[in-house]
Amino acid sequence: MKTLFTSEAVADNGRTGSISSPDGLLNVQLGHPLKPGMEKRGPNPELLFAAAYAACYHGALLNAAERLDVPAENSTVRALVSLHEDERGAYHLSVELHAKMPGATHVQTQSVMDAAHDTCPYSKMTRGDATVKLVVDE
Repeated sequence: MKTLFTSEAVADNGRTGSISSPDGLLNVQLGHPLKPGMEKRGPNPELLFAAAYAACYHGALLNAAERLDVPAENSTVRALVSLHEDERGAYHLSVELHAKMPGATHVQTQSVMDAAHDTCPYSKMTRGDATVKLVVDE
């Protein structure tokens, strides 16, 4: 396997701290939706993951649409990431990926979404513990 690039981020103080990258492209104070007064201080890790997953999956969706000859102009992807706690106190993620593809039928969009889910590295990474639901938005 050929490495295309590596990104690096550093976190301090966990969910109530900040994240940054050595190259200076990222410098973010984190918020914490479960801590009063810190809800809107900044993004939480799940929001950042949702944004990254939406961008990555949309790239895979565009590639799949091209391969399957389905129109994808003006398409969008929306990711919802939820944090869950089980009865043992362990944490888990679930994801809903919503795609809107104007100009494509519901069946075409679902086929493209399924193909994108097979190739997206974020989708591959979530297999095993995170639940990922694919939803066609009309």
